[in-house]
Amino acid sequence: MPHIPVLYNEVIDTFKNIKDGYIVDCTLGYGGHTLSILENNPDVQMICNDQDDEALNFSKERLINYKDRILFNKGNFKDITKCFQNKKINGILADIGVSSLQLDKKERGFGFQSDVLDMRMDTNADLSAHDVVNNYSMNELEHIFKEYGEISEYKKVASLIIQNRPINSARELSEILEKNMHRGKLHPATLAFQAIRIEVNNELGVLEELFKSFEESNLTDCTIAIISFHSLEDRIVKNYFKKWTQKCICPSNVFRCECGNNNQKGKIITKKPIIPTNEEIKRNPRSRSSKMRIFKFD
Repeated sequence: MPHIPVLYNEVIDTFKNIKDGYIVDCTLGYGGHTLSILENNPDVQMICNDQDDEALNFSKERLINYKDRILFNKGNFKDITKCFQNKKINGILADIGVSSLQLDKKERGFGFQSDVLDMRMDTNADLSAHDVVNNYSMNELEHIFKEYGEISEYKKVASLIIQNRPINSARELSEILEKNMHRGKLHPATLAFQAIRIEVNNELGVLEELFKSFEESNLTDCTIAIISFHSLEDRIVKNYFKKWTQKCICPSNVFRCECGNNNQKGKIITKKPIIPTNEEIKRNPRSRSSKMRIFKFD
């Protein structure tokens, strides 16, 4: 049975006052968050999205008793609000970490002990971790480890990969890094795997596109909750929420406001991100880096 999803009670609390319309679960996964919302909001319907066929098939079975209240959608979450513009969307949840379903299956190539090097959230996508590790140039590898992994020794990581190619499994890659990199609090391969995964799935680009689609969809009276797992994602969420509260959007060099000073889209509900309790972290160590920020469109 799948474990309880991250920030379970906090997600229930976020959407408890939504009495009708649709709530979108952008990243369905095992369906835990959706199940909790369906149980606690009896008159709400769900739009459940995932780009992973395995996740969709699993959750369709798990949520079979609620099938009349769910619209399932296969696709990247960046397009979800555009796909359902004709629905009254009153809430949106995006848990943008890698799902447990993906991490736990060795054949998906996300974990250190996997026999493959894949990391595609959508198994039909063209680019895999194997392509990145074995085909990227030194400069390209340095870039992703510096920018997406925020690794201080990014040149060394790139060099180790170049020297040891071809690398055909996640286990092989993690062993190379474990043997040659300094071991701190994190496993030496953790940030390198994060960087490769972000590159394979264009995670930061897709998150930016999700926020742009919110803007283009002109959402009203809608609560948005985003759960992120590392500082790069959290920074994007924080910056967009801040941008949406600005009344004046004139360039800084304009002498006086010319935009009407009425561009605020809503308000930030969480001055600081919501983080898991110590009890949750003990129960589910994967939740330790999660942060949820909430915004309410007027």
